[in-house]
Amino acid sequence: MAQTKRTIKKYPNRRLYDTEISSYITLEEVRQLVLDNEDFEVRDAKSGDDLTRSVLLQIISEHEDKGQPMLSPQLLSQIIRFYGDSLQGFMGPYLERSLQVFLDQQTQFRSQLNSLMGQTPWTTLNDLTARNMDAWKAVQRGLIDTAAQVIPQPGTTGRGGKKPG
Repeated sequence: MAQTKRTIKKYPNRRLYDTEISSYITLEEVRQLVLDNEDFEVRDAKSGDDLTRSVLLQIISEHEDKGQPMLSPQLLSQIIRFYGDSLQGFMGPYLERSLQVFLDQQTQFRSQLNSLMGQTPWTTLNDLTARNMDAWKAVQRGLIDTAAQVIPQPGTTGRGGKKPG
């Protein structure tokens, strides 16, 4: 059975009503739907017009005003310049594909980092310490074996030979 999109109705008083849970929700809750990969649409309660893009842009605008923005004035200016340009139709799909490539690379990088790092940085540090200790012990054993061959032991002539007797 095909899953239908979750519908959120926007009323003239700017309130958002989630028809799935029969409750009013905030923009932050709509943002959480995005983070949870929920498939939804925002519709004008009276006309039925699709308002999804404008609500998503409102969420972006609010988050750009808080903390460290992602979209620089230069980037926003460049995007604005594409409106009305003959290449405007190509810009949206290009940005979508570019962002998807970035997300794929980020997922791959995180996966590689997790396999390299193990469960936690402490696990990696412990493994590295254990390997270093093993290597150090091997070096010490090698030095002891070499020293035993070079330094005469009591009752030997060195190089593993016995004193003439």
